[in-house]
Amino acid sequence: MNAVTPKRFTIAEYHQLIELGFLTEANHIELIRGELIQMTAKGTPHIVCSSILCRQLNRLLGDQAVIRGQDPITLPNQSEPEPDVVIARGRDEDYLAHHPYPEDILLVIEISDKTIDYDQTIKLSLYGEARIYYYWIVNLPARKLERHSQPYQNAQNKFSYLSKEIFLSNQSVAIPGFEDILLDLNRLFPESASE
Repeated sequence: MNAVTPKRFTIAEYHQLIELGFLTEANHIELIRGELIQMTAKGTPHIVCSSILCRQLNRLLGDQAVIRGQDPITLPNQSEPEPDVVIARGRDEDYLAHHPYPEDILLVIEISDKTIDYDQTIKLSLYGEARIYYYWIVNLPARKLERHSQPYQNAQNKFSYLSKEIFLSNQSVAIPGFEDILLDLNRLFPESASE
């Protein structure tokens, strides 16, 4: 008897589906380990936090790095997620031919409210496997930032991060690659996010 298995897509096949018009931005789909995953609709606190975060990072870093908001990154594990914010090396024009690869990325940030479990498990493992050194989760319900660093693979071949630090909304945190520049977390947590 043959087992039923889902069709997994390569990144090239995924791009072909986009080029042929089968997938559009309106579909809100991202490729995770070869599977097409429907992204969760973003609520108002999530959108406001994302906007504030991108504006703060642009102000703090200027042309020292590329700040991408909800744009794809390409990972070697047949994944092309669209994190809420990515800080990448170089200039915007460096990514005309391809989305940032793990070696280009200084920091990946996911803003979490409804997706907190997914971001703390699936996305954490995905970014750890890709060896993205810094992964932050802006945990809106708990009003804290979870800073993960030092990706590793355990004895059971699961990927995670060795270090997890918690920063509260009244603190500041150094931006990876720019340790002398601090991000004030107070503005990232709109009051309605805790309701």
